[in-house]
Amino acid sequence: MRAYFSNGFFGRDLLGSVVVFLVALPLCMGIAIASGMPPATGLITGIIGGVVVGIFAGSPMQVSGPAAGLAVLVFELVREHGMAALGPVVLLAGVIQIVAGLCRAGVWFRMTSPAVIAGMLSGIGILIVASQLHVLIDAMPKARGLENFAAWPPAMMNAIRGLEGGGNLAALGVGVGTIAIMLAWEKLRPAKLRFVPGALLAVVALTAIVQFFAVDVNKVDVPSNLFAAISLPGLSDFANVLQPSMLIAAATFAFIASAETLLSAAAVDRMHDGPRTKYDRELTAQGVGNVLCGFLGALPMTGVIVRSAANVQAGSATRMATILHGAWMLVFALLLPWLLRMTPVACLAGILVFTGMKMINLKQMKSLAAYGKGTAVVYLATTLAIVATDLLTGVIIGFAASLFRLALLSSKLKIGLDHHDEPGNASLHLEGSATFLKVPSMARTLEQVPPNTSLKLVLDRLHHVDQACLELLRDWSRSASSRGCELVVDWDELNRKVEGQKKAA
Repeated sequence: MRAYFSNGFFGRDLLGSVVVFLVALPLCMGIAIASGMPPATGLITGIIGGVVVGIFAGSPMQVSGPAAGLAVLVFELVREHGMAALGPVVLLAGVIQIVAGLCRAGVWFRMTSPAVIAGMLSGIGILIVASQLHVLIDAMPKARGLENFAAWPPAMMNAIRGLEGGGNLAALGVGVGTIAIMLAWEKLRPAKLRFVPGALLAVVALTAIVQFFAVDVNKVDVPSNLFAAISLPGLSDFANVLQPSMLIAAATFAFIASAETLLSAAAVDRMHDGPRTKYDRELTAQGVGNVLCGFLGALPMTGVIVRSAANVQAGSATRMATILHGAWMLVFALLLPWLLRMTPVACLAGILVFTGMKMINLKQMKSLAAYGKGTAVVYLATTLAIVATDLLTGVIIGFAASLFRLALLSSKLKIGLDHHDEPGNASLHLEGSATFLKVPSMARTLEQVPPNTSLKLVLDRLHHVDQACLELLRDWSRSASSRGCELVVDWDELNRKVEGQKKAA
C-alpha cells in the first residue's frame, strides 16, 4: 500500500485531485451529451475511472474517464440500436481489454502508427465540432459529420428568424461566451493561477449569468439520485450483443480505447520523472473499468490526455490524486445535483467545441512531414476518411494508407541498365529490394534491352527479391532466345536472395 500511496498526499496530491476534478466534471457531462446519453452516465464513468481504475492502473499519473474520442462511436451505436445496447457492448469491450492485458498484448497496441492516431483524433475533433455547433444553439445534431456541416446554416437561419423548432440565439451567446472565456484565460491567466481550469471559470460565470437574468436555455438534466441513472442491462440485451454488428462495435471500442489509452500513457510518461507505465497492467485496469461501466449502463472510458496533463501540471505525486478526483465527483453528484442542473447545455457544448478544435490541430502535419511526406498523407487520409464516412472505416483506411507507405518504403530499388563498349553486352544492376511493386519498372527496363544482347545481372547490392520479380526474370530469360538474347545470372545466388530464405553457409 505504501508503494501506491507514498508521501505527498496531503500536499501535492490533494491539490492535484481538486484541479483534475474541476477539469473533469464539465467534460464528463459534456461528452455524455455529445454521445447522445444522459449527463449522469458520464459522471458514473468518471467516478469509476478515478476510484476503481485509479487503484489498479499501470500508469499512476494518468486519469481515466469518458473521452471525446469515443463520443462519435457511442452516438452512432445509440442512434442505431438504442441506449440499452451500449452497456453490453462496453462490457464486452472491457472483457477484450482484460484478455489482451493478461496476454501481455499492451505493447502491441503501441505499434499503431502515430500518424493514424493523430488523424483519428483530428477527425474526431472535426466531428465533435460539427455536432456541438448544433447543441450550441440548443438544436439536435444530425447523425453524420457532413450532414451536421450541411445543416448548420439552415439551423442558424431558423434561430435568427425565431422559427419553431429552430435554434436559440440566447444559447448561442452562452456557448460563444464560454469559448471566449476559455480562450482569454488560456492567453492571459497569471502564472500563479495556471492550475485553475478555464472551463471551470466559464461554467461558473455563464451559469451565474443565466440564473441571474433567467435566460431561457436548455439546462443539464441530472437526477436527484445518481443511482437512479444506473441502467443494468437485461438478459435480452446481452443476447443481442452476439449480433455481428455488436461484436464489431465491441472490438472497435476495445481497440480505439486501448490505443488512445496507451498512447496517452506514453505521453504522460514524458511529462514527469516518476514511475513508468506498465502497459499490460494499464490495459487490464481499463478493461476492469469498462466492464463495470458496461454493467452499469455508463459510457466507455479511456485514459485521457487533457485530464492527465492537468494532473501532472498540478504537481500530483502519486495515484492518490486520480483516485480522489473520482471521489470528489461522487460526493458532488450525490450531494449537489441541484447545482449541476443549473448548468446550461450550451455551456458544455462550448467546452467541447473548444476541445474539438484543440484535437484537430492541423499544424501537426508539419511535424509529421519531418518523418516523410507520406506520414503527413497518412494523417490527412485518416482525418478526411473519418469525416466523410465513419470512425471505423476511417481508421481502417488510415491503416491501409500506413501499410501502403511502408510497402513503398521497403521496396526501394534502383535499376540501372549499362551498355558495355563491347557490342552485344550489357549489365543490369539491381540495388535495394525487388518486390512486386517494382515489377512494372523492371519490365520496362528489360524491354529496353536491344536484340542479340548478353545481359549480365549484377546482384552485389540486391538485398532481397520476391517471387513476382523472380518470376519476371525467369520469364524474360526463357523468352530471350527468340530475340537472340540471354540472361547471365547466378541463379543459386539469386534464389538465396528471395525474401524469407537464409543465405547458405
